[in-house]
Amino acid sequence: MHSTSSNNTTALPLAGRILLAAIFVVSALGKIAAPEATQGYIASVGLPVPLLSYLASIVIELAGGILLLVGYRTRVVAAGLAVFSIVSALIFHHALGDQNQLFHYLKNLAMAGGLIQVVAYGAGAFSIDIKRQGRAPTFATR
Repeated sequence: MHSTSSNNTTALPLAGRILLAAIFVVSALGKIAAPEATQGYIASVGLPVPLLSYLASIVIELAGGILLLVGYRTRVVAAGLAVFSIVSALIFHHALGDQNQLFHYLKNLAMAGGLIQVVAYGAGAFSIDIKRQGRAPTFATR
């Protein structure tokens, strides 16, 4: 039986980071592909200076997603993305009587929950964070 009690012994944290990062990267690319529609949506919820919010969201989602993916300063990045996810849920998906908005609200909260797990347990073995600490991934052999 293999022991996987340490996140330095398994690729599972990497798989989790890939899945969490994907939604941020894809969302940023979608915003880049449709700048007018995105800024219109931002304006529709009453945020001032839609262009600034648009640009900030692209930077947060794209940079945060990539940093999470490669595991660089993972706990700080995951904490920032968790806050971003919660704030986005509250601003953009607060019409909870609308089933679609409720779904997106809960999705954002679930993403924040996964990101909080990354904050708690770190990036795992296959990350820049581990390399920066001078440690290589170790694998359990029992």
